[in-house]
Amino acid sequence: MLGRWFKRVFSQQKQQSQKIEKSKKQPEVHSINPSLAHTLLLLKDQFGQSPDFTVRTLSGQPADPSGMAVCYFEGLIDQKLLTSLFEGLIREDSDHTQSKTNPNQIASRLLEKLPSGNIQIIRTEDQLFTEVLSGSAVIIMNNCPFSLAVMISGGARRSVEEPSSQTVVRGPKEGFTEDITTNIALVRRKIRSPKLKFETHDIGQLTHTTVVLAYIQDVANPDVVEEITQRLKSIDTDSILESGYIEEFIQDAPLSPFPMIIDTERPDTVAGSLLDGQVAVLVDGTPFALIAPVTFFNFFQTPEDYYQRYDISTFLRCLRLVAFLVSLLLPSLYIALTTFQQEMIPTTLLISLTAQREGTPFPALVETLLMEVTFEVIREAGIRMPRVVGPAISIVGALVIGQAAVEAGLVSAAIVIVVSFTAISNFVIPYFSMSSAIRLLRFVLMFLAGFLGLFGILAGLIPLLAHLLSLKSFGIDYLMPYSPFFKSNMKDLVIRAPWWAMKTRPNVKSSKNRIRQAPHQYPKGTSNRLDNMKESEQ
Repeated sequence: MLGRWFKRVFSQQKQQSQKIEKSKKQPEVHSINPSLAHTLLLLKDQFGQSPDFTVRTLSGQPADPSGMAVCYFEGLIDQKLLTSLFEGLIREDSDHTQSKTNPNQIASRLLEKLPSGNIQIIRTEDQLFTEVLSGSAVIIMNNCPFSLAVMISGGARRSVEEPSSQTVVRGPKEGFTEDITTNIALVRRKIRSPKLKFETHDIGQLTHTTVVLAYIQDVANPDVVEEITQRLKSIDTDSILESGYIEEFIQDAPLSPFPMIIDTERPDTVAGSLLDGQVAVLVDGTPFALIAPVTFFNFFQTPEDYYQRYDISTFLRCLRLVAFLVSLLLPSLYIALTTFQQEMIPTTLLISLTAQREGTPFPALVETLLMEVTFEVIREAGIRMPRVVGPAISIVGALVIGQAAVEAGLVSAAIVIVVSFTAISNFVIPYFSMSSAIRLLRFVLMFLAGFLGLFGILAGLIPLLAHLLSLKSFGIDYLMPYSPFFKSNMKDLVIRAPWWAMKTRPNVKSSKNRIRQAPHQYPKGTSNRLDNMKESEQ
């Protein structure tokens, strides 16, 4: 019933969007007027009231045949590059004022002599507005049918700092910033290959946000690259302010609580994913990049797994999966066992739990919900409060409220332990999107356990597993390599094999070049032992 309702809603939205597309007319293209005075009047009409919009006339009056002007926004440009640009323009202006050169020849010389390398010719008014708003200095010449846009963007920007949401003990300490150019450079410094490709898209009718698709040629699956490219091109919206907008537009299974795309602010994570054959999406204005396609087990792997010994990494991955199960099932198991299946609890523990719950006025379900909601409120308050006050609110709130609730007889001491350990286990999960999905599913299983006990938990887990089996991320099965089973991909899943044993990339994410390293690559001590064994056999 609910599925039919969603299907009907989506079909209505699709029909409405098709009607809107049909009703849309092609926008009119207005060429730049050769008159300098007309172009300056047009720009002042668009931006004249903005205090940061600047127009500087270099020679003569706007009606003078030798007139030239530069337009830019002060907060979007680099002052040093602007100074060097004006020096080049003044020299060129003094030359052509004496020789009365044709504007087309002046433009040709400017393209050769200006200090900035990113220069392009703009011929329409829409391009003129876009370039000025993108941080370019636009050079307008009188009696010239085009203008020159010199990219000298700069201004106040956040420097490269350590990521705040994905920290590591061992590994690089640099994270993405809000500047797309800086983020591209951070990735290119790690993968110095001409096969690393960046494709630029302009999305957002009002924001004109730069979205960059990154992949490694001959390593990434070309079908996946083409699919993501088509989904990016199909986005038709007014604004893109963060990568979360892109994630919701291009992801598979939008109604699923499980994330289909990984978001990260670490360049090494993006570089490692590209080398495995995945694709990254970088969005201007946000430090969070998107990685696709992904599987369920990618959300329990961290960059640090590859920077330390394989045995320690394997232990930590197993620990995260155990924490995932604890965070998902522990409160519901407590409710089911204390309410319906008391015979499954050891006698000594059952006596202790019964004694604790003797004076509590609420059943186990209400008691657990009360503590879970309280903890969620405390956690949200700790995030939204000022940074100086937030940690104090979280710690003091959890200790004081929990202890006061137990002493007042509202809840038992056991439920405080259960909820606290559940919350700590949820923090172990590396990616916030996956931990948030578990927080939602935990409440569903708690209600099922409160009404049906262990049978309710099973009734919730079986559809959940079926749902996971049906999910795909850009054509890749979500539970791969378990379903379907790929033996060659088991070396980097729960168990992280040594680097010298992982000779190939995952055979689903990458399509062509699967060879990661030489087949005879072994540790030095291992190769010596192998050589000694061969000599002894001879």
